[in-house]
Amino acid sequence: MGTAVVLVVAAGASAGAAPAGRAGGPVVGPAVVNQGRDVVVGTTHDVTFPVTVTGSGDPALTFVDVDLKGPHGGFYTTDASCETATACTTRFTVNAHLAPAADDPVDLTNAQAGTWSVDALAETVDGTSVFARDAGSFSLKRAARLTVNASPEPVARGARLTVTGRLVRADWDTYRYTGYAGRTVKLQFRPKNSSTYTTVATATTNRTGDLRITVKAARDGYWRWNFAGTATTGAAKAAGDYVDVRP
Repeated sequence: MGTAVVLVVAAGASAGAAPAGRAGGPVVGPAVVNQGRDVVVGTTHDVTFPVTVTGSGDPALTFVDVDLKGPHGGFYTTDASCETATACTTRFTVNAHLAPAADDPVDLTNAQAGTWSVDALAETVDGTSVFARDAGSFSLKRAARLTVNASPEPVARGARLTVTGRLVRADWDTYRYTGYAGRTVKLQFRPKNSSTYTTVATATTNRTGDLRITVKAARDGYWRWNFAGTATTGAAKAAGDYVDVRP
């Protein structure tokens, strides 16, 4: 029981297991990972998320073994008893950084960020084993962070306001956050007493992930950077930096 991490190609169906869609037999799948959301991992903290495998329930599902398969041999596996006749939920815990004295001498690498797939081997109440290959998929992404600073503060209405920031993302190879170069990031503004941000410009990060843009100060409000993310990196928003604009 429990979660294991190995850097090998995922194993296939167990001997004697029936295919997921066998005529007249139980049907297993689909599998939903993290309630349909991306799994975003930083450099040091555990990230735990559910994987729910569903089935026909005739006969009832009793137990499931779930494998997660990723790029460059990424592989996690765990198992669980089913909570109902038609649903089995397992939980995975991943971390880019090895825990002290960890039994498994492997961890995530940058090359393993991207699209992962799910295999499920389910057992039913009558003892039948049903294998579902590629029952689901999800994105496992490197976490990103954004900072923002707008200056001068306060600023005269109509004067130039410089907004800077930096976009970094988790490096699973070094366990640090490093600058993310060449990314388009939105500069957004939210007026005082409003809850809505509006995009006013875009900028591209330099080789160290830095951002810089100059705008005209028109009214009091909050400035932030907003990064939409990529196929391998999660989205990020900076906390708004409030600027007092004076007549």
